[in-house]
Amino acid sequence: MAAVVPDSSIDSIFGKENGIHPPKQLDAGALFVLKSKGSWLHCGYHLTTSIVAPVLLSLPFALSLLGWVGGVVCLILAGLVTFYSYNLLSAVLEHHAQLGQRQLRFRDVASDVLGPRWGKYVVGPLQFGICYGAVVAGSLLGGQSLKFIYLLHNPNGTMKLYQFISIFGVLMLFLAQIPSFHSLRHINLVSLTLCLAFSACVTAGSIHVGYSKNAPTRDYSLNSSGVNRVFGGVNAVSIIATTYACGIIPEIQATIAPPVKGKMFKGLCLCYSVILVTFFSVAISGYWAFGNQAMGTVLSNFMGNGQPLLPTWFLLMTNIFILLQISAVTVVYLQPTNEVFEKWFADPKMDQFSYRNVVPRLLSRSLSVIIGTLIAAMLPFFGDIMAVFGAFGCIPLDFIFPMVVYNVTFKPSKRGLVFWGNTFIAVASTALSAIGAIASVRQIVIDAKAYRLFANV
Repeated sequence: MAAVVPDSSIDSIFGKENGIHPPKQLDAGALFVLKSKGSWLHCGYHLTTSIVAPVLLSLPFALSLLGWVGGVVCLILAGLVTFYSYNLLSAVLEHHAQLGQRQLRFRDVASDVLGPRWGKYVVGPLQFGICYGAVVAGSLLGGQSLKFIYLLHNPNGTMKLYQFISIFGVLMLFLAQIPSFHSLRHINLVSLTLCLAFSACVTAGSIHVGYSKNAPTRDYSLNSSGVNRVFGGVNAVSIIATTYACGIIPEIQATIAPPVKGKMFKGLCLCYSVILVTFFSVAISGYWAFGNQAMGTVLSNFMGNGQPLLPTWFLLMTNIFILLQISAVTVVYLQPTNEVFEKWFADPKMDQFSYRNVVPRLLSRSLSVIIGTLIAAMLPFFGDIMAVFGAFGCIPLDFIFPMVVYNVTFKPSKRGLVFWGNTFIAVASTALSAIGAIASVRQIVIDAKAYRLFANV
């Protein structure tokens, strides 16, 4: 549903760039959820929360599947490629903004550059699925973190995982009602601090365990061989790629007050400064301490034979940091889905906080959280499913799409390095996505015998 917005409102939302007036029709999703009021610092907070999440605790496991050289090289390459990729996408967005057609959403970019069908039938649904999958994964991780805290104080406790997921879901019911992306700027600043805090705790914990008398025997050889080693390596690369994934770059850039030129680059520099500190410290210290015995999340390695290898208070503090940061990450990835609901159900002609708009917002967002929480409780092995999402969604959106739209928009010379560099990254990422999808589905088939609804894992 769209409405004609007065020129003064448009100027306050978009500004006038190059003397060209932007389009005057905005739907409720753009008006209410993607408010363009933020600074480059706010953009950096949003970017950091969307990328630097507790998923990074799986990086030591990824290194255990690749070894020292392969793991560190992949970690560096994925960081360089995504930083480059996100800047390319930002350049496309800035270019269209200067032409008076500011694109606020991933599907807008796809529709304007590649054609309406790409935005409506491919990129839009793909992004929605990725974001909602992240919400489900966040609910699962939040429940697992609550359960870990519970078992620290009551090792023989009888509460089940799905109960903790439900408790986390209640918290998300409240956070989901935060009206706009811009309203999250202070929460995401706290989130940035929390991700630095829990990464420092995990790094310090790994080093402490590695030097303690209870230190595990470290073996850095690869456990598997043959085809299992190949698929393990592919899974590891997919884990690393998904850890760097964002999937909401246009929506984050949409929160920046005009003019947008140069602000996204500053935000990305802030974000990748945090990535450099957190990703590498956790990955290297965790793999150094536990070698090829590193588990899916390094926190699991802090429990030796059911007994904590670190002081209880330290593990409790670390998990509280993680729990709080997970809630911020989850509410960030709710925003693109909230934007879709606002577009469908809200009336842009009326005030955002009018009864007409508040009631459908409350109902749609609450129902969204309830369904996500239910899926997380029913499928606690959602990590395997998210690997498929990563292969089919995160890699195409973050490694392939920016290269394609940049080449289509700016048409760099086919004799130049930019065109062929972008093409090589897109082709290599396509191959990785296909192989990663096969490896992920294979892992689901292997783990299928352990699947059980509402399992207490």
